[in-house]
Amino acid sequence: MPKYIIEREIPGAGALTPQDLQAISQKSCGVLSNMGPRVQWLESYVTDDKVYCIYIAPDEAAVRAHAEQGDFPANRISRIKTVIDPTTAE
Repeated sequence: MPKYIIEREIPGAGALTPQDLQAISQKSCGVLSNMGPRVQWLESYVTDDKVYCIYIAPDEAAVRAHAEQGDFPANRISRIKTVIDPTTAE
């Protein structure tokens, strides 16, 4: 199944408290639970004003549906074509 990276513009994201992040995570997991196993959240990276999320989903429409149902921004959704890391150089 394809992987996607979602760029979410959230001003002040880096200043969110652990409680804020827990509440956002709980909301996301609740939406995912209602959607069934076809969309999976793997992890997210929080920066000063953005959150980058990695999802597995059948298509971009499913990722957008999750964002809409959770009232999360999804400013850019890009399908991940491949993953490289230092071992790629070997």
